[in-house]
Amino acid sequence: MKLAGSVVLVLAAALAAWWLWPRDAWHWTLPAGQPPPAVPADNPMSRAKVAVGRRLFYDRRLSVTGELACAGCHRQELAFTDGLALAVGATGERHPRSSMSLVNVAYASRLNWANHLLDRLEIQALTPLFGEEPVEMGMAGREAEVVALLREDPVYARAMADAFPGDDDPYTLLNALRALASFLRSIVSFDSPYDRFLRGDTAALAPAAQRGMELFFSERLECFHCHGGFNFSDSSTHASAVVESVGYHNNGLYNIGGSGGYPPGNTGLYDLTGQRRDMGRFRAPSLRNVAVTAPYMHDGSLATLAEVVAHYARGGRLIETGPHAGDGRHNPYRSPFVQGFELDGQETADLLAFLAALTDRSVLEDPRFSDPSAPAGAP
Repeated sequence: MKLAGSVVLVLAAALAAWWLWPRDAWHWTLPAGQPPPAVPADNPMSRAKVAVGRRLFYDRRLSVTGELACAGCHRQELAFTDGLALAVGATGERHPRSSMSLVNVAYASRLNWANHLLDRLEIQALTPLFGEEPVEMGMAGREAEVVALLREDPVYARAMADAFPGDDDPYTLLNALRALASFLRSIVSFDSPYDRFLRGDTAALAPAAQRGMELFFSERLECFHCHGGFNFSDSSTHASAVVESVGYHNNGLYNIGGSGGYPPGNTGLYDLTGQRRDMGRFRAPSLRNVAVTAPYMHDGSLATLAEVVAHYARGGRLIETGPHAGDGRHNPYRSPFVQGFELDGQETADLLAFLAALTDRSVLEDPRFSDPSAPAGAP
């Protein structure tokens, strides 16, 4: 009877806890030992925010032409990139840089390719929506239209009220940015063959990929210095982080005129700081899902992963003719981790096999991240 009574008490306590638990509470789906992302105190996660943010992410009405959604430059099947060398905005204007993957963006300590000051998704979203140089979504001066959409569209009217129940006026631009940021933080990925291998599934990683993993994490290749850690980027953080990790690097992609120069208007941190030592320094992106995010580099100038490996093996890119001619191997601002190395054919294939094993098919297909207005089963 004592045992039965204890069981009843335990069940009663569990039922009470379930009943009192907020219906809108957010639960991270993460492997054991993986800390959750850092979330701003003024924008806690909730299911309602993520839901409305997802709808906003796929809404073409957030562009000046009504034809481009955030998802236009961040396609789920491409790990939320767009497959283009350079992104193209709603008005057809070409961006100077490639669209970065949004998978695990919640773990990025800095956002965008070359802004060491930008560390909040709520603020970052302002640039594509309202930026004018270049035009992306083209909504500068149309802020009132966004607010009107939130207030007058019946779906948004209900969703925003549910997502921000404590606000006297939930239909604000700030709340739209909070919702978008919440959805982006929800896109997490830790189920690649590499992840499953680390969790004990020895069959998840083929022998070639295992050999490639040893090469990747070796001092001989030095890849892991800029692309290490749980998110394969040295600009990563999480809720339990004690020290913030931030990394920007010149990888010898250009050396215009032999003086270390990069193409005008696309010079990395130098664009912001004006410090010559920052010429060509860009953030090392996460390599998760890298096999589906071609083309590569900040300007999409390397078409394949094989070209990327060849670039690092050489220790910098040689451009023999044209306005960008120069030998990146001799760039005076090149990172000391880009020294070059030699690989035979088998080793190159092994390294590429490992990079392919960083692809998490589930995040590319998960309906939680897809267009909520698309018909069921639609691509």
